[in-house]
Amino acid sequence: MTSDSDDASDAELLAAHVAGDPDAFAELVRRHQDRLWAVALRTLADREEAADALQDALVSAYRRAGSFRGDAAVTTWLHRIVVNACLDRVRRARARPTVPLPEREPASGRDEHASTEAALDVRAALARLPESQRAALVLVDMHGLSVAEAAAVLEVAEGTVKSRCARGRAALAALLQPDSPAAGPVSGSSAGSGNPATSSDVRPVPGGTPAPPSRVGSEGERA
Repeated sequence: MTSDSDDASDAELLAAHVAGDPDAFAELVRRHQDRLWAVALRTLADREEAADALQDALVSAYRRAGSFRGDAAVTTWLHRIVVNACLDRVRRARARPTVPLPEREPASGRDEHASTEAALDVRAALARLPESQRAALVLVDMHGLSVAEAAAVLEVAEGTVKSRCARGRAALAALLQPDSPAAGPVSGSSAGSGNPATSSDVRPVPGGTPAPPSRVGSEGERA
């Protein structure tokens, strides 16, 4: 990768990819794959499903880069594609409900048992939320996007994001109560039943036969 590519903006890299630069898209993915992977994993709570969703999303972005019109940041556009791919899998999973294993937190210096258990409880509860609330909470509360940024990713009004977050937080609080009747095994609202994962499990840029792209919206995808 050249220093020119390293210094190029995301928009410049995407434009270079559309113009035929063979390395530009790989550099764009390198910059953002960790965060995109984390969004996919938090949304699906399953390593294999998240990896497949991310690969589908990257293939879609690779093939549909020419549809990007610059109405939002490239990162917003990429997040939108990833969220769409994840939510499509959530919807399909309803026809084949399973009990997913929530992701485990990466090992830390503390590695306290209580903290780990709490993290697993949160992920199990998050998997029970409606997909719209889950997506809003993942973007705003877990990945630090502003309400405006999350609204751009999800293509909804800022007030809708605020409402979804408020309802999702209230539902999580109820689910995390030990004696809550809502507490219990995770339902089939989440996709798959893969193995625990960490944020380092990132698949490479997809190659070979492209997978079907996710839905088209105002920036080439629809939330």
